[in-house]
Amino acid sequence: MPETIAELTRKAKDASSQVAEAPTSLKNEALVAVARLLIENEEDIIQNNKVDLDRLVQKKDYSKAFYDRLQLTPERIADMAGGLREIAALPDPVGEMLSMWKRPNGLQVGLVQVPLGVIGIIYEARPNVTVDAAGLTLKSGNAVVLRGSSEAINSNRCLAKILRRGLRESGLPEDAVTLVEDTGRDAALELMRMNEFVDVLIPRGGASLIKTVVENATVPVLETGEGNCHTYIDAGADIEMAVKIADNAKTQRPGVCNAMETLLVHREIAPAFLPASLEVLTGKGVEVRGCERTRQHYPGIKEAVEEDWGTEYLDMILAVKVVDSFEEAVGHINAYGTGHSEAIITTDYSRALAFLSKVDAAAVYVNASTRFTDGFEFGLGAEMGISTQKLHARGPMGLQALTSKKFVVFGEGQVR
Repeated sequence: MPETIAELTRKAKDASSQVAEAPTSLKNEALVAVARLLIENEEDIIQNNKVDLDRLVQKKDYSKAFYDRLQLTPERIADMAGGLREIAALPDPVGEMLSMWKRPNGLQVGLVQVPLGVIGIIYEARPNVTVDAAGLTLKSGNAVVLRGSSEAINSNRCLAKILRRGLRESGLPEDAVTLVEDTGRDAALELMRMNEFVDVLIPRGGASLIKTVVENATVPVLETGEGNCHTYIDAGADIEMAVKIADNAKTQRPGVCNAMETLLVHREIAPAFLPASLEVLTGKGVEVRGCERTRQHYPGIKEAVEEDWGTEYLDMILAVKVVDSFEEAVGHINAYGTGHSEAIITTDYSRALAFLSKVDAAAVYVNASTRFTDGFEFGLGAEMGISTQKLHARGPMGLQALTSKKFVVFGEGQVR
């Protein structure tokens, strides 16, 4: 008989205390062991993933972007293994004394980093999250309870089995990584309310999933957000650079949260930039929805409507708007953006600095693609998701985001 959510989370809570006290060397050993096992079991992983992909295809109602998020390849498995090795090479945040000071009464007050405890992850059809989340939680001294979607259950089950084996072989409790195999709504709701054993909950997926978790959870939520990301082409931008960055931001992997969804173009550069850029984008299959002035510069594309400016497509669809000024571009971004990743392409240094200052987002870029908003690309090894809220953590959530702080106080008999 399958274990209940309460039983699974209780075991994770028990395991978390052991992982919290584990030496860095032992945690690193486990991460490297799992990385090795992923490569050794590549064929088994791909076979299980194929079962999920075949089931998806039979449903017929899916996008190419969704299929891409679900698919595991030898290259992606190698990337997951590489991410674990990179996490192993990172400094261990657990036990780091952040600061210490002495009070007039002689008390020594310190602030030290500690694990959060048990972290619950509710996520959609992204089996790589199974490995990334386990690696980060382990290195930061936490246990993780994973609850993926039904579309990825075979992939997740296979990966969780490998993760638990790596922990067991390294002498750590295998229950530090727990997979909830019940993909029904009731199981998810129960996990959201398991305050007794789960310390924090992280939803990772689309807007509807995040909304459901935020509205139903009694466990504290570390909220990841939508990625309605913009790239603004400023007047006088290097056109060759701008075309290249816009292409990468939209087409390199359109089904992820850091892909560009809206392209803003200053009216002075629009006549030269838009034909060059949209020729590349439409040539790769992007459906462009443009404002009236965009359609004048590049006829034949669809007309953009109000809804397009606030939509995270996660697909080969792009909204394009010509703006009259830098100020209009910033105003549009702050009005429609989700606080994820925003970019300016410009040769004007003062404009670049103003953009960094005025745009409210977790990651703000000058002359680079928004596709870099990623834990691995930022040197964090991997990520638990990208937070667009401002409390506790913001941006790609790596090891530091999975710790809390506690005060430690040394005295010599002082009383108040």
